[in-house]
Amino acid sequence: MKKLLLLLLSVGLSGFCASARNLHGASLLSPDRSIEIKLTFGPRISYEVQVDGFCVVAPTPVGMTLEEGTEWGERMLPARIRTGETNSSFETPFYIRNRVEEHYNWLRADFREGFSLEVRTYDDGVAYRFVSNLDKPLIIRAEEAGARFPADWNCHVPYVRDSDGREIIPFGRQFKSSFENLYTSGPLSQMDPARLAFLPLVVTTDRHVNLCFTEADLESYPGMYLLHTEGQTALRGVFAPYPKRTHDGGYDNLQNIVDEYEPFLAKAAPRARFPWRTILIARQDRDLLDNDMVMRLASPCRIADTSWIHPGKAAWEWWNDWGLYGVDFTAGINTPTYKYYIDFAARNGIEYLVMDDGWSKDKTDLMKGGNDQLDLEEILRYAARKRVGIILWAGFRAFERNMEEVCRHYAEMGVKGFKVDFMDRDDQQIVEFLYRAAETAAKYGLMLDFHGIFKPTGLQRTYPNVVNFEGVHGLEQMKWSEESVDQVTYDVTMPFIRMVAGPVDYTPGAMLNAAHGLFTPQRSRPMSQGTRCRQLAEYILFHAPLAMLCDSPSNYDREPECRDFICRIPTVWDQTVALDGRIGEFAVTARRSGDTWYVGGLTGHSPRTLTLDLGFLDPGASYTVEIFRDGANAAKYGQDYRHEIRPLGEDRTLEIPMAPAGGFALRIFRN
Repeated sequence: MKKLLLLLLSVGLSGFCASARNLHGASLLSPDRSIEIKLTFGPRISYEVQVDGFCVVAPTPVGMTLEEGTEWGERMLPARIRTGETNSSFETPFYIRNRVEEHYNWLRADFREGFSLEVRTYDDGVAYRFVSNLDKPLIIRAEEAGARFPADWNCHVPYVRDSDGREIIPFGRQFKSSFENLYTSGPLSQMDPARLAFLPLVVTTDRHVNLCFTEADLESYPGMYLLHTEGQTALRGVFAPYPKRTHDGGYDNLQNIVDEYEPFLAKAAPRARFPWRTILIARQDRDLLDNDMVMRLASPCRIADTSWIHPGKAAWEWWNDWGLYGVDFTAGINTPTYKYYIDFAARNGIEYLVMDDGWSKDKTDLMKGGNDQLDLEEILRYAARKRVGIILWAGFRAFERNMEEVCRHYAEMGVKGFKVDFMDRDDQQIVEFLYRAAETAAKYGLMLDFHGIFKPTGLQRTYPNVVNFEGVHGLEQMKWSEESVDQVTYDVTMPFIRMVAGPVDYTPGAMLNAAHGLFTPQRSRPMSQGTRCRQLAEYILFHAPLAMLCDSPSNYDREPECRDFICRIPTVWDQTVALDGRIGEFAVTARRSGDTWYVGGLTGHSPRTLTLDLGFLDPGASYTVEIFRDGANAAKYGQDYRHEIRPLGEDRTLEIPMAPAGGFALRIFRN
């Protein structure tokens, strides 16, 4: 009797509500007991989520269908349910903090039919996944996933861009996507039932609890989209089927286009673990600026020695169209231009130069070397003498076709990494390519920046030589987007949604800055929407272990104060503190490297004055603060800014005004 009482007490204190006698249902509380996920077994496996006692996800069926017709989750009861608690941490050397804490309760329901359902509850979210316990490969024909909601709540949705909303576009065409779009905000009922939305996606309850839906540990399985169920307040999961027939095409034949799909989603290995379906839960918008859920759920690092991986900044020539002036040679894709960029990087402590589209003789065959206008070997020798690493751009098919040979050859030449572009899919074949590329590149000491790709799902933890991902409506869009494209609002929305999944290759740093109504797209002399200080702040607010300086060295050298500040900002951090923010309105984040803090803030189209509480600083130390803030006329002239350095008062507060579409950047250092 005493043993039974102790067992019941232990289960109750731990927050587990699974009963071995009642296998029709179970529930699991978060460590702080504020979040609960309820599971129902029997006719269907379904889950429900409650926050502070209120339902935020109504009972939603989940399951997987195998090729032979077996449905994991239909008319099945678990043979046993196990529960437990984990409280640990792990190092993250190239992240927004140097160590991630993970404290969660877990539940595992094992089924006689050869699978398990794993569930975790954290104080800031929930996650579940299916696991195969079968010693044979499987074909996954379908997966049931998604969420049903108790009410018609507001959502922030990134649709794929292959439909204009005026006609129904087959999903097969929507599965070809660069995963770059602005957010559409409104009630769930107004979502377009014919358009897929890619992840992450946020739904906000009437109690202002944010539910951010994404996935983690996506390794050998297609990515998930969400689709509005017409007439309901519900989202259902949709997945790209497995490609059956493809051809090389798209941009310069560098993409692989799917012509026909198989009637199934994925081929699964024996004892496969499927991706985590996860909901980040934030009672305040700012909590989404600082969330580790995807990193926690990712598979641990598979590189034994990561000491050779060196994130940093990169000079970059494509955005500014090789735009040098005041030089005595014709700028372009040639040896003198690249030597000039290398010199610029070297004298400013910039670690890398990215040589983008155009450097190779044949875009489809990287083994043919550099084009006739440049001497690639001389450029690499020159860069090595200047201690600047070279990263080469490569189209997906050119890199994938003979990946081992390409990595070996260019690593031997001294190249430090590749920026791989134009995958533009997230079916199982492309997802597996990312892991294969990461492993192969690591074998030869190469870093990777994945461009033209879906959101990160934890690969950056498993293979930290993958230092960045695109999957973002970045500054490159300003080269060709219509004046009506609202990048300003996007910039104060994306950090709360897309960036919860991982780093963003947004590529900030424009020195030509346009106030509202004055922006025009220009491919050769591009500009940004918003103020100069907005661009500086984005290096702090937008996490990117490989951060580009997108503008011309000539422009930076005309702006030495801003150039020097950008070059000083770290790209990986020891600590992050989300200070304030509201989705679509403004965002402020503080990050620490060593003893120095940086704070970046952005606002939308409304001017705003913020009083910053810097109470996180060491109370026993005195500090000096370097401030870049919008000038008095920044609303008209985006390049107008004020720069000052002064002691930080003992009250640890600062009042910072921001112009419309403005921002600010701070460096706070000990005296």
